Amino acid sequence: MTVIAATDAHEGPVYVAAEGALYFTAVPNGTTAIKRIDIASGQVEVVVADANGANGMTLGLDGRLLVCEQGSFDTPARIAALDPATGERATLVDGWRGRPLNSPNDVVVASDGAIWFTDPSYGNRQGFRPPPQTGDVVYRYEPRAEQLAVTADAFDKPNGLAFSPDESVLYVADNGAPHHLKAFDIVDNHPLNERVVAGFECGHPDGVVVDVEGRIYASCPAGVRVLAPSGEQLDLIDLPGAVNFTFGGPDRNVLFITTDTAVHAVVLETRGA
Repeated sequence: MTVIAATDAHEGPVYVAAEGALYFTAVPNGTTAIKRIDIASGQVEVVVADANGANGMTLGLDGRLLVCEQGSFDTPARIAALDPATGERATLVDGWRGRPLNSPNDVVVASDGAIWFTDPSYGNRQGFRPPPQTGDVVYRYEPRAEQLAVTADAFDKPNGLAFSPDESVLYVADNGAPHHLKAFDIVDNHPLNERVVAGFECGHPDGVVVDVEGRIYASCPAGVRVLAPSGEQLDLIDLPGAVNFTFGGPDRNVLFITTDTAVHAVVLETRGA
C-alpha cells in the first residue's frame, strides 16, 4: 500500500483516466472542497474551494463530474455536473415533486446514462440541513427526459451504491440501523428482490465498489472488506479509517482509498468493473 498524498481527504474519489488524476472531496476548515491529485507528481490542487457540502462523486458519460452536493440551511441540496477544466457547475436535479432533496450522498451512472443516487437525511441529523420533506431513498434520474423517480425506499440511511459488472444487481450500503449491505435485482430499471448481503459495524458500510469478477469492496472499521456476492468475506484490506474508494490507474487495477488524512493506493490482481 502506498500513500499517494498526505492531505485532508474524505469522500467521492473519482479517477479520470484522460488526466491521470484523482478527484475527491475534502473538508478543510469546515468547508467542503473538491480537490485533484495528479497521480504522477502527487501534486494536489483545489478545483472548487466551496463545493456546497460535496460528498460522493462519479464520472458522467460526458466527462463532467457528477457531484452529490448535500447543501446547507442557505443553499439547496442537489446533484450537480462539474466541468473539471473550468470549475463550472450546473444543476441536474434538486428536488422531487416540488420538495427539496435531503442531502445526496453517493451517485453512480448506468450504461444507459441514467443517474442513480442515495439521499439520506444525514444533513438534518448532523445539523446543517432543515428537516427532511422526503424519505431516505434511492433515486433514478433520467437526464434525457429530466425525470426523477424513487426506486427503493427500504432504508434507514442509504449511503454508498454500486452496480454488479453486468448491471443486473444494485448494491446499496445502509449504515443507519441496522448496519448492512443490501442487494437488489434490476428488472426494467426497477430494484426488486431486496436482500441483505452482509451485516456491518456501526457507521458502516460507507463506500462500495465492485470489481470485474463481481467481488464487492465495502468499508468497515478495520479497512475494506472484500465480499463475494453471497456475502462471504474473501479478504480484508487493512486500513483503519478507510472511508471511500475507487478503481483507477491505466489498467484499472489500483484501488484508491480515501481516509480523513491521506489518499492511499493498493495494486490488486483484478480490475474495477
